This record gives sequence, C-alpha cells and structure tokens, in this order.
Amino acid sequence: MARYCACLAPSPGRARDHLAAMGATERTARGTATPGTATPGVALLMDEPGHADGPFVVRGLTAIGEVTVHNRAELFAALAAVGENPPPDCADGELLLRCWARLGEGGVALAEGMFTLAVLDGSDLVLIRDHVGARTLFYARADGCWAASSSLRALRRWPALGAGLNMAAVRSFLTFAYLPGEETLLRGVREVLPGRVLRLAADGTVTEQVHWEPREHLADPEQRDPTDTVLDLRAALEAATARRLPEAEAVGVLLSGGIDSSLVTALAVKLHTHPVRTYSISFGNEFPNELGYSSLVAAHCHTRHRVLTVSGDAVAARLPEAAALIDNPVGDPLTVPNLLLAETVAGEGLRVALNGEGGDPVFGGPKNLPMLVHEMHQDPAGPGDDRATAYLRSYRKCWTDLPDLLTAEALRTLADAPVPQRFVEPYLSGPDRMTYLLNQLLHCNLRTKGAHHILTKVERLTASQGIQGRSPLFDRRVIDHAFATPPGLKLRGTVEKWVLKEAVRDLLPATVVDRPKSGMRVPVQQWLHGPLRELGSDLLLGASARQRGLFRPDTVRTWMRGEGTLQPRHGSKLWLVLTLELWLRSYEL
Repeated sequence: MARYCACLAPSPGRARDHLAAMGATERTARGTATPGTATPGVALLMDEPGHADGPFVVRGLTAIGEVTVHNRAELFAALAAVGENPPPDCADGELLLRCWARLGEGGVALAEGMFTLAVLDGSDLVLIRDHVGARTLFYARADGCWAASSSLRALRRWPALGAGLNMAAVRSFLTFAYLPGEETLLRGVREVLPGRVLRLAADGTVTEQVHWEPREHLADPEQRDPTDTVLDLRAALEAATARRLPEAEAVGVLLSGGIDSSLVTALAVKLHTHPVRTYSISFGNEFPNELGYSSLVAAHCHTRHRVLTVSGDAVAARLPEAAALIDNPVGDPLTVPNLLLAETVAGEGLRVALNGEGGDPVFGGPKNLPMLVHEMHQDPAGPGDDRATAYLRSYRKCWTDLPDLLTAEALRTLADAPVPQRFVEPYLSGPDRMTYLLNQLLHCNLRTKGAHHILTKVERLTASQGIQGRSPLFDRRVIDHAFATPPGLKLRGTVEKWVLKEAVRDLLPATVVDRPKSGMRVPVQQWLHGPLRELGSDLLLGASARQRGLFRPDTVRTWMRGEGTLQPRHGSKLWLVLTLELWLRSYEL
C-alpha cells in the first residue's frame, strides 16, 4: 500500500513551496513523487503515482488515503437510500469519500475495514481514521501550514517542521513498550486517534468528532440466556471472518496454536471456498513452543501447514530493518519473526493473511489478572496506587526503573512533562468510564495496546511485504458484541474468554479450547546473551547513544550482564532500550 502526504497551506504560493519541498524529500526516499491536486491554499502530495488510493473527487471534495473496505455492499445500500449511486467498480477510497460526503460521521461509522483518509474540504483538511486503528495517520503544523501523512517518516523530512525528540514520548514508550495515545517521538507531530474525524482549519484550530467508540449495552445482563449470547457471538465471528476472506484466491492464517488464531483458522476453513494455508513460528527445539497445538489445529482443519524456524542470528540481522518499518516504535520481540513470516506468506503468492489478534483486548485475557487482583486487595481508606498507576506497574516494563535508567539531564527534562497515567485514566477512573472493572480494562486495552501496538505492528510489517494482515476479532461488530456481553460470561470463574471459547467449541478439539493461555515464549534473554550481544553493546554503549544522552551507561552495562534487581525480566526491559535506540537511529534523532 502506497503511503501518502497531504499539505494545507495559507496561500497558493506557500502550498507550492511546501509541495516542492516535500516532493523532493519523498522523491529521495521512495523514487517518484508527484503532486496530486492543487487548489487555492491547498496542495496534495502522492508518492508512487498510479498505486496510491486517489486522488478522488466527489461533490467538491478531494481525498487520498489508504482504504480497504470489507462491507462494500452495505455501504452501497446506505448510499442508494439517499440517492447516491457510485459506479459498481469504484475504488474503496472513493466509496468511503462518498459516505463521508453524503452521510458524514454516520457514513464513516458504517464502514468496516482498515482505512485512513485525508479530505480537502474548502480551506479545511479533514482526517479520518478507522474504528480500531488498523492504519495510522499523523499530522503537524509548522510555518502556518498543516501537513498530514500516513508515514511518520515523511513528516520527519518536512523541512518546515524541524522535529526534535519528544521526551515525554520516550518515557511513555519505556513505560508501555509502545506509544499509547496521540503523542509521537517527533516533537510537534501527533497521531489521529482511532474512531475519530479531525478537522484542521487554516487558522490552526482543530475540531475532533467521534464516529465510533465502544459502549456498554448491558440492559438486562441477568435475564438473558447465556446460550443466546454464545450463538449471537458465533454469528458475529462468522460474519467478521467472511468479510475478510479474499475473493477467488487462497488465504493464509498466522496460527500460533492459541484459541484466538485457532478459531480464525477453523472459521476460515468452514467459510472459504479456496485453500487455507497456515503458518507458525518456531525458535528451535531447545525452546518451549506451542507447535504441538498449532499442528493439531492444522491437522484437524486439514490446512497445508508450514513452520518457520527463526534463529537468533536472523533476528540480529533483521532487527534494524523491522524497527524502522514501524512508524512509532513497538518493543515487541516478535517484530522480526512477524516480518519473516510475512515474507514467507508473500513468497507463496498470497495477498491476504488472517490472524487471531484481538482476543485478549476484546474478550479478556490473562493480562487483566494483575489489575483484578490489585482491586481485590486494595484498601480504599489506606495508601496505595491508584488504578492508573497500578495499571502502569502491571506492564512490568521500565517505568519503575526510569530513575536508574535515564540520565540526570533526561530526568530534568521530564520534570514538568505530562505523566503517562493520563493515557489510561479516562478508561479506569474518568467520569465516562464503563461500569464494570473488566470492561474498563478491556476498553483501555483496546484503545491503547490494540490500536497502538498490536494492529500497528501487524499492519506495517505485513504491508511491507505486500500482504494485507486482517484481524477478524478486531471487527467493530464483534467488539460491540463483547461490550454487550455480561462480564461474568467473559471471565467465568477462572476461565478467561469463556463466551469466545463456547462460541467455537464445536469447531476445535477440546484440548485446544480448554487449554490455558501460555503465549508465544520468545527467547529474548538468550538472544541478548548470544547473537544480539555484540549489536546491543555497539548500539547502546556506542558514541551515538552516549552523545544523545538518554541512558546511563552504567545501568545499561548492568542490564546487559544480567545483574541487579531486574532478574528474571532484564531481557524484556533491555529489549525496549535496544528497540528505541534502533528506531531513533533510523529517524536520525
């Protein structure tokens, strides 16, 4: 999918100046860059002409974007009801623009898919992002001009911006292992939040509208038969999977062996009329794995199954590339394995790969247990962490280590910076929070980790290989069903995701449905003490890192030796620091 930029300037002359400047940098970066349109005060930039989505012109509006719609027939019907009849073969981007032009936020909310759209509306620039955040969109203002792009790197190269490092975002990344909200590591650049429509006016004002946000709908949670809830969920899962299956071609499924990817595999086989191929990752027989479960599911569903073995040497060789492919850094050690898996799928000629991402943040996985335990043992009258602070601790990343990890100068810079709790407080303690604690946690997970870690990582790494990574469990209607389900059916006693498991029990072996979640065990510490040791030492203790002055070398050395109070999690924390350093170097910060 081609990336795009849009520029809104206060005068035609300045628009042309900015267009020329951005075009030059994009030409250097990606080969060909040409202006899409130019109107008084407005200019659009597209790279790779002929491959980007747009420009589209509808009712005086011009737009470009990255748009994949999964429910075209529904959108055509909604437009026909208001007298709008697009050509049957119109592009997804044009279809979404028509929905916006005729139906406003409601038209965007009807769309199910992965999309961002930049719309020139007179002297305003309107930015639209999909419901859950499958694709990213960034914006900034400099020299009296708005610029927006699906590529953070393009904005980094915008001469007018002169973006420096945002230290508050550094702290957020080290706390969460991703950036959980609108901030980016580039000072002055922000990310459009999922489910939002932003209107950027020429005078610099920003107006935000919400086209979709999950809501609780628990009118009579005790009176409804759980069987009805299970059956309704099954129908929603089948519809979500069917919407994401490609037409008349084989499809891949990334199969870990857990319940989420296993149910997507089973549904794809049930619903697709073309071959379903499954793919799993191994780190070698010497490390614990879930290959027994994934092989069992593949055999049960009769898929052609392939296991990709990823070595520590391969991770060391490809880690800089993987870190640079993601707009905001993600401190997930599965980035390189995910990239290699996408290469494998693309090498077999597939264009679409389904995955099981979304089960935990939507239906409740083990990540919520520390917070539930905290709530049970919290004394309201005594001292202790508030919910937001307890949530940060539950991540077990670098938040409590920052006084020892960051230099004195970095800590001084952060003294007056907004704290990371602000990203989770609205969901956990804000006035508009959901009623039930489990739903509060799921809402928080969906809007932070789901949108800014899981989906971002999957989309950018798969798209880099020409693959569309699609996530049925992040379907908007599936999410709506989850928040209409009583919490006691999601976490039933000690059984996590009970309603999800019951909805697909007939499709999978009981061994898979009833197994406890273990997750992908990535041998991070072995990599850091083996193939990545030299790379880590050169990067984190080298001249560039010392000159930047973020991390204390003595702490980094202690972590690299595996000493101190970090055991047994020093590997995952050191991985964050290494990922951040690689990302900063790729962006020349």
